[in-house]
Amino acid sequence: MPLIRPKTLPATLMESSVIKPFKAVHYNPSKVKDMQKVFCPPYDVISDEDRDMYMKSSPYNFIHLDLPQGYADDSDKDDKYARAKKLFDQFFKDDVFVQDKEPSIYVHKQEYKSMGQRFNRVGFVSLLKLDHDTAVKIHPHEKTHENAVQDRLSLTRALNSALSPIFVCYSDKQKILEKIFNKKIVSTKPLCDVVDKNGVRNVLWKLSDPQLIKDISDSVSSEEMFIADGHHRFRTANLYREMRLKDVSDPAADHPFNYALSYFTNLDSKDLQILPMHRIVKTLPKNLAFLDELFRIDRIRSLAELQVLLNKAGRNEHAFGLVTKNGFQLLRLKNKTMIDQMIKEGSPEYRRLDATILKHFVFDRLKIKSEDIVYTKDIEDGRRMIQEGAAEALFVLNPVKVSELKAIALNGEKMPQKTTYFYPKILSGLTVYKMD
Repeated sequence: MPLIRPKTLPATLMESSVIKPFKAVHYNPSKVKDMQKVFCPPYDVISDEDRDMYMKSSPYNFIHLDLPQGYADDSDKDDKYARAKKLFDQFFKDDVFVQDKEPSIYVHKQEYKSMGQRFNRVGFVSLLKLDHDTAVKIHPHEKTHENAVQDRLSLTRALNSALSPIFVCYSDKQKILEKIFNKKIVSTKPLCDVVDKNGVRNVLWKLSDPQLIKDISDSVSSEEMFIADGHHRFRTANLYREMRLKDVSDPAADHPFNYALSYFTNLDSKDLQILPMHRIVKTLPKNLAFLDELFRIDRIRSLAELQVLLNKAGRNEHAFGLVTKNGFQLLRLKNKTMIDQMIKEGSPEYRRLDATILKHFVFDRLKIKSEDIVYTKDIEDGRRMIQEGAAEALFVLNPVKVSELKAIALNGEKMPQKTTYFYPKILSGLTVYKMD
């Protein structure tokens, strides 16, 4: 059975903590017999092909709510947001969705493979206070796009609910969550246990014990927080809060819109994987002679060998892989002093990001437009596009280091677009935060 001890949560925890337990909405296993078919990845990583696949998999699949279909003849009263609201309400009427009766946090374990190794990442879902009086700071590290934010805001307003969590990292050197998980949670019955399309096993437990929640809350509340994923959702939550505050008589009260649905995990854990985001270039100028001035260039026999050598070079150098129809090359920056000569914007940490160097040293010089760049975590996507003639080059990058992410965020800066990819993503549909 889920770990439940029906006690009253301390008022101080409910009011002053950075995190807060909540009564989650989730799928009803008594109604939904095949849980494998109702979850989907976050809306912003779903391709058109996968979208169709998830929509066809089940009328209950979460994608119908999180990424509703729009049509050319939509009106103000009948658009994709209104239809999502209608379906949301219907899920409750049909008992597809149920809401827990006591405030809880939801411990989430993901078992997965990456680069031939097995990992087990443990985190938890709760609410993050957007306007708190603690010393904790929440640091985003990537820029947002206004159209995406407005889309999420319209959906949040229509449903008065947060559908997908922000992905937040914090430092837990004492491994408080991990110890509680191993001693108190792992042997209990989970709410759900599903394997996603990528082979990642997702297991979710409900935790209602007030003291254990307080122990976890205390371990989080004294630490800096970094947004790993969900920057648009974080921006949306803040905008929604600002909008709702205009309509309340007591802005100091503990209103539901003062919180954002969030997933928390340990920044110091070896099981936190940051994958690189590679750049596929549709059209590449023919004259690349200038690369010899800036980089030591080695021809490599295979893509596998290129990845190994790039990883090795990245320990002490700034390096990139270049894949074209003519083969594979390893580019290593000749002189680090050129960085400050050619890049004038940002802090030293920002200027030394591989993505920043690639942009200023190569893309800007070649006048490559942003619309001619496709970002991918999958090298095979780029290789396939080159073989099919849809692209002319693939620039392979090393992953951003945790230390780089922290430094950029603490500087109050934002990384270049599509610089990090935290893996695995958090499945959408595991928990919903209903704000009423």
